[in-house]
Amino acid sequence: MNESKSVQSLLNLGKALERLREALQVPEDSLLAVDGTIQRFEFAIELYWKTLKRLLANEGIQTNTPRETLQRAFQAHWLSDETAWLQMLKDCNETSHVYAEETALRIYNHIKRYFPEMERTYKFLLDRFGENQS
Repeated sequence: MNESKSVQSLLNLGKALERLREALQVPEDSLLAVDGTIQRFEFAIELYWKTLKRLLANEGIQTNTPRETLQRAFQAHWLSDETAWLQMLKDCNETSHVYAEETALRIYNHIKRYFPEMERTYKFLLDRFGENQS
């Protein structure tokens, strides 16, 4: 895969994380804020697994599914908490197939706990694969 595409994927992921950070700063007293946060979370998770898939392919590691991609990224020591990432994927899948207010609030609270892990992983990936790397 083209390294410039990998760098662009990382930049897009960074923008998605910034949008998620913004959403998490909106008071959660509105279901619209909760729904918007969940939507941005779904987008960020989608970009995460696709970026990881591209970066793994650059290292000669082929993956086919989001779950397999996260597991292989963990094996490569790119993710520090495999259980959290697999739960993020599960939550993301759950929100895209069923909507219930109780589920949305539960997952919204999970997102607040996940966000620091998402930021740590992004920083690691940017340090390792960002534009300044040769």
